Amino acid sequence: MGSSEFSWKLKDHPKLPKGKTIAMVVLDGWGEANPNKYNCIHVAETPTMDSLKNGAPDKWRLVKAHGKAVGLPTDDDMGNSEVGHNALGAGRIYAQGAQLVDIALETGKIYDGEGFKYIKESFETGTLHLIGLLSDGGVHSRLNQLQLLLKGASERGAKRIRVHILTDGRDVLDGSSVGFVETLENDLAKLREKGVDAQVASGGGRMYVTMDRYENDWDVVKRGWDAQVLGEAPHKFKNPVEAVKKLREIPNTNDQYLPPFVIVDENGKAVGPIVDGDAVVTFNFRADRMVMIAKALEYENFDKFDRVRFPKIRYAGMLQYDGELKLPSRYLVSPPEIERTSGEYLVHNGVRTFACSETVKFGHVTFFWNGNRSGYFNPQMEEYVEIPSDSGITFNVQPKMKALEIAEKARDAILSRKFDQVRVNLPNGDMVGHTGDIEATVVACKAADEAVKMILDAIEQVGGIYVVTADHGNAEDMVKRNKKGEPLLDKNGNIQILTSHTLEPVPIAIGGPGLAPGVRFRKDVPNGGLANVAATVINLHGFEAPSDYETTLIEVVDN
Repeated sequence: MGSSEFSWKLKDHPKLPKGKTIAMVVLDGWGEANPNKYNCIHVAETPTMDSLKNGAPDKWRLVKAHGKAVGLPTDDDMGNSEVGHNALGAGRIYAQGAQLVDIALETGKIYDGEGFKYIKESFETGTLHLIGLLSDGGVHSRLNQLQLLLKGASERGAKRIRVHILTDGRDVLDGSSVGFVETLENDLAKLREKGVDAQVASGGGRMYVTMDRYENDWDVVKRGWDAQVLGEAPHKFKNPVEAVKKLREIPNTNDQYLPPFVIVDENGKAVGPIVDGDAVVTFNFRADRMVMIAKALEYENFDKFDRVRFPKIRYAGMLQYDGELKLPSRYLVSPPEIERTSGEYLVHNGVRTFACSETVKFGHVTFFWNGNRSGYFNPQMEEYVEIPSDSGITFNVQPKMKALEIAEKARDAILSRKFDQVRVNLPNGDMVGHTGDIEATVVACKAADEAVKMILDAIEQVGGIYVVTADHGNAEDMVKRNKKGEPLLDKNGNIQILTSHTLEPVPIAIGGPGLAPGVRFRKDVPNGGLANVAATVINLHGFEAPSDYETTLIEVVDN
């Protein structure tokens, strides 16, 4: 659209007033599921959220937070925090991560891009290394994308290929890794028949090797580096299927925590260390657990661990993992171009904004909310506050996390009357839910609920409006289930803990003394999703939403 006919000016809403302070609260990992003992949100004392739920159907409803509603390929794909916040902020549905990669691979567009052309320069004399999560979980990676990439690269001249696998057991069932490795081995054998020297070079479990995030534990990345780059690991095998089967027999070991291994030849020599002149692709599409390895592969100046050697390679990510750091600088698939987010519109229309979370979700309530864009739209109109997360611990040790501190910052911002929108993310349900610790997750949900109460009390004092929602499910179901929905048991008869996100819908609640009489949720948007929230919030600020936004969830009925 040409700049001449485009205007940031939003039309005034015919029935809703301007100037009300709005608290926009995102409960991370807070879905809605049947009440039972594995639903930590149900088990926890959550009087504030319970009271909001009593406002159904006019002031409380459910919205979709997974699959196509957030731009993912199918409705079997669980939502995640990045795409959830993209949708909440953008007000429209963009093809995301996995789907962008699917389209690029299906159309072959991936092979015409700058990133692929760059790594292809190594095919003649070097080895192509592919590092990533071997799984069909669809959260961080997907097996069929690796298969297509292997096929496409070999057809375009890759003569030597080494795959460095990370076993899952978190987004898929524990134990399923053996099957994934067998499938991969079968594919590599077919490539070998065609004269391509293709084999698995190393491996390890995702939570113990390579896939750390937020610089929580660099040793995780170092273990991967030693196996992938240096060809060194405590365990050596000639065959990756045997490697995974044998290592799983070690007590207290599972797919997530498999120790690192390397594949060796007849002489005990590693078959695939990364050396000068090679090309490397990290094939995960989800960013958070690839940023650290990307830094190690790309940064000349690096002090997080001793790399021993830093090979001169051509490195590309499947996607760019950090838009702020421009990391990696080369990638195979370009990110969605998310323009004209709700945050940018509101700033252009005089709405002063405050955003806050702790480190683990600060980027979500700012960078992802603003369409993968870092910094302020207008520093005079906005203030973003990051509260440092506890580092070096698993979150079940401190399940209250920084919920209280986030709520206090929000309360102070509301009571200061300097801001029209105060936006926070309360990470507890998600971060503690991921640990699989049910008791701790119950504590986490209670803490998040108390934080919501503090924010709602402040809104009450200034005559404002609240919008409370979530980005995807997690804490509301902590057990794996069969097709009938019954809990799955392991071979010892214990329940199988679910650590991943879910496919459940999430709540959205509106209210507060500033909510105009007659505002209620519409009955004619039954399939509303997170992308519908932006137009809703723009309305509550007293404006009509841009015409191409997903429709608002509210209407005003004359009393």
